[in-house]
Amino acid sequence: MHPTRRIFMLQATTACLACPAVAQTPTPVDEASETAVALGYRHDTTKVDTAKFPKHQASQHCANCQFWQAKPTDAWSGCAMFGRKAQVAKNGWCNAWVKAPG
Repeated sequence: MHPTRRIFMLQATTACLACPAVAQTPTPVDEASETAVALGYRHDTTKVDTAKFPKHQASQHCANCQFWQAKPTDAWSGCAMFGRKAQVAKNGWCNAWVKAPG
C-alpha cells in the first residue's frame, strides 16, 4: 500500500512543526552571563550578596515574583527579565524582583 500525497503532506507538516519545539528547549540562566551579573541573579536566594543588594530579603524568590511565568510549584520557569530562551530557578533571585499580585 502506497501512502497518498495527502498523508505524505500531513506527515511532513507535522515533522516541520515539531522541529522548532525540540530545537528551542529552554536552558537555565548562566549566573555568569552579562544579564545575570547585571541583575545580581542567583539560582539560590540564600547566596545573594546582601551587601551589594540590600533590598534582598530571604522570603523573596523567583516563584513569588511577578515575572515568574509558570506555576509557583514548578522548579524552573521563563522570566521576563531573561527572555524566552532561558529559565530561572524557583528559589532564585535577582534585583528586578517584584512581589507577584495576590
